[in-house]
Amino acid sequence: MNNWEENVRRVVPYVPGEQPKEQNIIKLNTNENPYPPAPGVKEALVSLNTDLFRKYPDPAADALVSALAEHYHLRKEQVFVGVGSDDVLAMIFLTFFNSGKRILFPDITYSFYDVWADMLRIPYERLPLNEKFEIVKEDYVRENGGVIFPNPNAPTGALLPLADVEEIVKKNQDVVMVVDEAYIDFGGVSALPLTEKYHNLLVVQTFSKSRSMAGMRIGYAMGNEKLIQYLNDVKYSFNSYTMNQTALAAGIEAVRDVAYFRETTQKIIRTRERVKPQLRELGFSFPDSRANFLFVTHESCPAKELFEALKKEKIIVRYFAKPRIDNYLRITIGTDEEMDTLVEFLRRYLDKPNERKKG
Repeated sequence: MNNWEENVRRVVPYVPGEQPKEQNIIKLNTNENPYPPAPGVKEALVSLNTDLFRKYPDPAADALVSALAEHYHLRKEQVFVGVGSDDVLAMIFLTFFNSGKRILFPDITYSFYDVWADMLRIPYERLPLNEKFEIVKEDYVRENGGVIFPNPNAPTGALLPLADVEEIVKKNQDVVMVVDEAYIDFGGVSALPLTEKYHNLLVVQTFSKSRSMAGMRIGYAMGNEKLIQYLNDVKYSFNSYTMNQTALAAGIEAVRDVAYFRETTQKIIRTRERVKPQLRELGFSFPDSRANFLFVTHESCPAKELFEALKKEKIIVRYFAKPRIDNYLRITIGTDEEMDTLVEFLRRYLDKPNERKKG
């Protein structure tokens, strides 16, 4: 080993979902929205003055922050934006989880949490979900250095009722609490109103899922003005110009088109609810997802086998080779046509167990 390697900060990195290069596939592995962004997004990009590209963007992202504040009936000082919710969450870890005490999050959850904690040398404890893959609220009543969890949870899709979220926040008012609501628009009730009552609470959301803009990388946090100011102080000490001109212009239009946002999320919800009984009839079971995906396991066919069979059929889903969930697949809700193709293939494949074994 070279001497300089002794001082390298080593971590096991987050592994993102596969982004296949080939065409004509059904991509149901990274929870992207199957529908295009709001029409105004394209119009904003087409009409964008490219002379802006030679200038630095507004470091405060004021126009986007203002649009979000207006949409959620907040003050601008209560909104923080970043390059996707991953950027926002990383800033939260860096800013608030510095007590030396262990932060708490579920054992089955967004797998970036332990990556950030390891990278920043933040001690942490994973608290087990119950046998139904639900958060056990009583487990979070203990000394800690902060609490974070997604709601609905990922990759399970299970939703923690708002009353239970508030109970966890109420019992942890001496630390910063973060509710990661990447999937809240697909059937949950946001914890945002609680931020007026609990000044230690941050609610994080994203444009990647319900607003069909994963490729633009826009995320945001909402909470008490003091929390947001602390986040901005760290941001400006790290990278002042995080949001580029195109993302700012597109994001504003995506927020403004409330009708399109509701139409799109409702289409995904209807498809999800239609597919649930079809999968149950085929022998699948899963938590009652309130996200834009289903987390499924089959009564007799191993998940890894199904994952590989689907991939050969050019249907890509997500498989996690991890304890407790290595016999589950996470399936993003696509269009009705895509989901019909998925269900039809599964019906044919599962109907011929002897041929599967020979294959």
